[in-house]
Amino acid sequence: MRKNSFITGTFITTLCILITKILGAIYVIPFYAIVGNTGGALYGYAYTVYLFFMSLSSAGIPLATSRLVSEYHTLGYVKAKKRTFQLVKRIVFLFSFICFIIITFFAPLLARGIVGNISGASSIKDVSFVIRIIGIAIIIVPLLSVYRGYFEGHRFMEQPSISQIIEQLIRILVIIFGSLLAIKVFKLNIASAVGIALLGVSVGALCAYFYLFDKLSKNKNKFNKQLIKKNEPIINDKIILKKIIEYSLPFIMIDLFKSLYNYIDMFEVVRGLVSVRYKAQDAETIYSILSTWGAKFNMIILAISSAIIVNLIPNLTESIVKKNNKKIDSDIIKALNMILFIGIPITFGISFLAKPIWCLFYGDSLYGANVLSYYIFVGLFISLTNITTTILQCFKDYKDMTISLFIGVVLKFFLNINLLVAFNKMSLPPYYGIITATLIGYLATFIIDLIVLGKKYKVKYEGFVKNIIDIMTGSIIMIAILFILSIFIPIYSTNRFLNIFIILFYSVIGIIIYFCYFYKTGLFSNNYFEKIIKIIKKML
Repeated sequence: MRKNSFITGTFITTLCILITKILGAIYVIPFYAIVGNTGGALYGYAYTVYLFFMSLSSAGIPLATSRLVSEYHTLGYVKAKKRTFQLVKRIVFLFSFICFIIITFFAPLLARGIVGNISGASSIKDVSFVIRIIGIAIIIVPLLSVYRGYFEGHRFMEQPSISQIIEQLIRILVIIFGSLLAIKVFKLNIASAVGIALLGVSVGALCAYFYLFDKLSKNKNKFNKQLIKKNEPIINDKIILKKIIEYSLPFIMIDLFKSLYNYIDMFEVVRGLVSVRYKAQDAETIYSILSTWGAKFNMIILAISSAIIVNLIPNLTESIVKKNNKKIDSDIIKALNMILFIGIPITFGISFLAKPIWCLFYGDSLYGANVLSYYIFVGLFISLTNITTTILQCFKDYKDMTISLFIGVVLKFFLNINLLVAFNKMSLPPYYGIITATLIGYLATFIIDLIVLGKKYKVKYEGFVKNIIDIMTGSIIMIAILFILSIFIPIYSTNRFLNIFIILFYSVIGIIIYFCYFYKTGLFSNNYFEKIIKIIKKML
């Protein structure tokens, strides 16, 4: 076990998270074939409820643990660091258990609010069932997250990253084989198959928890290799609890606001689409794409921001504690540059290849590729917002962070149905209005955050605007050349197998074009390309 620098830790974490997200995208091919759009909608309903209650139970606590552990570790407060870990575990278990009880008893009420009396949609009984199944994970996943936060607070990034791969692999095995056995062998209904698939969340988390518990037990001495302060002040549970609340509430608020975007869609998409021109079944299909099938590809981009954030928090916290203003600016600009440098071309690429990607994963669809080609930009905008709101949280600027998030959600709420109707009147797909409302909400939050960081905390964006222009230029050139190439080489095939080679071909060409642009313009040094090459060599 070795501590990692910001760049090294980010690269390792990004690599492992990308592996888990790619696995998460791949498994939907067989899962979709097994449960179809109806199962996808049920899975989406349950998972949206799960994410909301995760926000209530513990979403902010793991990241707060990482921050507080990093703070005490930097100051040399060993006893306080250990007390923090023990106290957080007890708090998380208590809140998780309360949320589990609420989900179990109020599942029918939640289900009624989701589907109501819409004819042709999933039944209240089925929605209640899948919500109760996902509720089990609320007890396990938060505790696993606390262990990850403890490792990350010490800047041990490999172990929590590996635990994510373990969690995902086990989860996928349960999802695929569980749902397949339910339908093909035991002849159960779709709701039962989805319920078994959702159990994979709990089983995967449990396996990952045992892995981290074992690593911590065998390497306790490595967590205490630091400059220990001899006269450590007495920090009791009350002081620690106050700090945990102070640090975790903003993270909880961030997740709650993000969940509100999903909740607004969950309550309005199906009903809104039915009100304009769609049948209930088609409306649920579109919602399943937004909430489940299409959202899987957004996870690839969100994985990058997640990796940056878990590395940024301990590094930025240490810089703030030491009042190292130069490094504070450096860490912030590095984080923004990394997400833009990697996220923008991936977003453009997936949008361009939406049709062959959708066909490969799910087969032909009336709505799939059209939704994905636009919806993939949501992942990029969420990633940018995640980073800026996390930075404000590290500065303890909870007021401005809350205001920016609130403005974004308010815009989403008021624009959602209005843009749906407006796009329909313009003879454009109404669901594009839903996606546009989401993009506007997150963009507003991101811009407000940047303004606050610049004016209030004197963050210098020297060269940052130029980097954005260069990255956008490189991405546009990449897509323009690929578009010209698509005139001569087909970009889509009705044969799902052939789409693999089409995607690989255009992806490789796109990567070459993108990197050649930066090589010719001499911008690799600004994007840490040389450092990444060195990290890869060390890993090999």
